[in-house]
Amino acid sequence: MTFSERFEEIRTGFERPFWIANVSELFERLSYYAVFAVLARYLHEGLHFDVERASSLTGMFGGWVWFLAVIGGAVADRLGFRRALSLAYLILSFAYFMLGSIGAPWFAPVRNAVPLVTLVAIVLVLPALGVALVKPSVVGTTARASKENVRSVGYSIYYTLVNVGSTCGPFIAGWMRPEPLFRIAAFSVFLMLFLVLLFFKEPRLTNDTPTPSLGQVGKNFLTVLSNPRFMLFLLIFTGYWIVFWQEFIALPLYISSYIDPKANTAWILMTDPLVVICCTMLIGFLTKRLHAFHAIVLGTLITSSAWILLIVHPSVWMSVATLVVVAIGEIMQQPRYYDYISRLAPPEQQGTYMGFAFLPLGVGSFIAGPFSGWLMKHYGEQLHQPQMVWWWVIAVGIITTLLLWIYDRFLRVETREA
Repeated sequence: MTFSERFEEIRTGFERPFWIANVSELFERLSYYAVFAVLARYLHEGLHFDVERASSLTGMFGGWVWFLAVIGGAVADRLGFRRALSLAYLILSFAYFMLGSIGAPWFAPVRNAVPLVTLVAIVLVLPALGVALVKPSVVGTTARASKENVRSVGYSIYYTLVNVGSTCGPFIAGWMRPEPLFRIAAFSVFLMLFLVLLFFKEPRLTNDTPTPSLGQVGKNFLTVLSNPRFMLFLLIFTGYWIVFWQEFIALPLYISSYIDPKANTAWILMTDPLVVICCTMLIGFLTKRLHAFHAIVLGTLITSSAWILLIVHPSVWMSVATLVVVAIGEIMQQPRYYDYISRLAPPEQQGTYMGFAFLPLGVGSFIAGPFSGWLMKHYGEQLHQPQMVWWWVIAVGIITTLLLWIYDRFLRVETREA
C-alpha cells in the first residue's frame, strides 16, 4: 500500500463523532491537569491547609477520578455516549468553577456555613463524576466510529491528544494564579458541552450485541472480584501508583519548601507528558519483544529508582531529570499493563476487567495523599530531613517490584497470545 493510499484510508476511516469526542478529550485533559498541577500548592499556600491536609485532599482529588472509572463505563453504556459526555462536561464546568470560587467574597455565606475542609472535599469529588463518564465514552466512541483497518491509528490519536492536553494544562497553569486558572478550566469544558450538543451524533454499534443489563454488569463485577489472583495483582500494583502520584502531590510542595520557593512547579510537571509524547514509539519499539508482565516489573523498578536523583542533588533541574526517568518507567509499563489485563479477561467481560484496571490508580492516589503528607510533616517540618521523604517513596517502589517479581514466579497465569 502506498503512502497516499494509506493517508486516504486514514482520512476516510473516522466518522465525525470520533473527532468531536477526541477533541473534547484534549480540552478535558488540559483542564484536569491544569488544576492538578497547582492543586497541592493552592491548598497549602492559598487556602492555608497544613501540609498533611493539603496532600490528603490532593490525593483524594486524583483517587476518586480513577476509582469511579470502574463503574463509569457501565453508566456510559446505559446513558449513551452523547448524553454521558454532555452530563460529564456540565458537571466538570460546575466543579471547576466552584473550586475557583471558594475564596471569592460572594462565596462567603457558604464558606462560613460549612467547615472549609468539608467544603473543599465535596468540591474535589465532583470532577471525578465527570471524568469517570468522559473516559469510557471517548474510548467507546473511538472504537465505534473508526473503521477496523484504522482503529489502531484511532487509539494512537486518542493517546496522543491525551498527552497533548496533559502537557498544555501545566503549561497554562504556569502563567497564572490558581483562582482564574480554575475558572478557565471550567470555561474550557463548558465549551465542550456545546461542542457535543451541537456536533456529536451517537455512534452506531458495529454489531447486534445488546447493551448489558444492570444485572449482567453486577454479575460481571462479582466474577472479577472472585478472581483472587487478578485482585492480588491489582493490590500489588497499587504500590506503583503510590510512587507515581508523588509527582503531583509531594514534589510541588517539596520544591517550593526545600529547593526554590519561586520555582514554577507547574512547568516542571510538563516534563512527564512531554517525554511520553516524544519517546513512546521509540521505547515501544525497543521493548516490543519483552513479555508484557516483565515490562510492567521493569517499568515499576525504573520509576521507583528515579527519585534517587533528587536525593543526590536536590535542585530544579534534577527535579526535571527525575521526572524524565519517571516518564520512561511509565512508558515502559503503561501500554503493556493494559495489554496484559485485556488478555486476561474473557471476551464477554473485557469492559469490566478494563474498568477494574483503573483501581490501582485510584487506590494509589488515595494512599499517596496521606502518606506523602505524613512524610513531609514528619521528616520535613519536624526532623528537618526532607530527603528522607524520597527514601520512603523509593522503598515502596522497590517492595512493589519485589512483590511483582514473586507474583510472576509463582502466581501469574499465562495470558492469551502471550
